[in-house]
Amino acid sequence: MPELEGPYEILELGDGGSLTLHPQRWEKGTMTIHPRFQRAPKTINVIRVWVPVEDKPLFPDYFDITAATLVAQVEPILKRSDLLDLEIVITKHGIPPKARYSVEVRRI
Repeated sequence: MPELEGPYEILELGDGGSLTLHPQRWEKGTMTIHPRFQRAPKTINVIRVWVPVEDKPLFPDYFDITAATLVAQVEPILKRSDLLDLEIVITKHGIPPKARYSVEVRRI
């Protein structure tokens, strides 16, 4: 997988936080991060999701999804042929490293 180019716009939600996305397109790639408590950099899988200005009015017009459990949940949804007719609601439950996400798909 290619390394995604910056700038990065990592999707961050607080415990109980929710976000609704109307994906326009997406790309899977990698990102090199520098964890605080690790000496060496680490490469992670990332999904970049482009959204309309109504979802994210400030540049850049995408979110980078980095949480491994969320990447695994969202990727099959993004592969759907009716992607442009969907909205995805992501809700975070808990705090890292035990945070998990619920994902709801709605037809629009």
